Amino acid sequence: MPNFAGLKAFDKPMKKIKRGIQKVKMIAYKETSHQPIDNLWSFCGAFIGIAAIGLIQQYFYHLDREDQLFLIGAFGASSVLLFSASNSPLAQPRNTLFGGILSAIVGVLTYKVFYMEEHIWLSPALSVALAILVMQYTKTLHPPGGAIALIANIGSDEIKEMGFFYVFNPIFTGLMVLLVVALLFNNISKNRIYPYRNVEIRKLKYFEKLFLWNIKN
Repeated sequence: MPNFAGLKAFDKPMKKIKRGIQKVKMIAYKETSHQPIDNLWSFCGAFIGIAAIGLIQQYFYHLDREDQLFLIGAFGASSVLLFSASNSPLAQPRNTLFGGILSAIVGVLTYKVFYMEEHIWLSPALSVALAILVMQYTKTLHPPGGAIALIANIGSDEIKEMGFFYVFNPIFTGLMVLLVVALLFNNISKNRIYPYRNVEIRKLKYFEKLFLWNIKN
């Protein structure tokens, strides 16, 4: 009979490899909570928020060019947080508004000081890194802030020419629109409260959710 004793030495390493593969599968394929009604709220909230920004641009700015100055990609990322992860610390009003504004300021400053045509990679990379650093120090971390800073450096010429006006419009105005929609819309659902607080949500009425300064933690 063939001697398989030598193969036993590979048993432990193989078991470790199998356990490692199982852990990777759990991480890679782990699903988020699936609640059809809550998913519908996320869909409607994101649609209303982005549509509101687009309508403001259409009726008040009357831009005839293709570049949508009032609608930037970072607002899509903010919508994901505000309407599908509204209980996340990264989605709270303080983080959303101040994280976005600080990142915009950092982005514009970085472009003005460090942009060089012979080293076009420098200011985009530096703007994102500095924006993260500033948000961390001010405790206003909002992931779309990285995109906001980056757009100030790699956006169209129209965006770059805006200078510090970019901080006010589209960033401040756009984020305010999203926050107002999030405050009004998220609190309609019985399963949500925004800004998030660790309280019994179902016992709260709509206006009690909005006026959180009347609620004791």
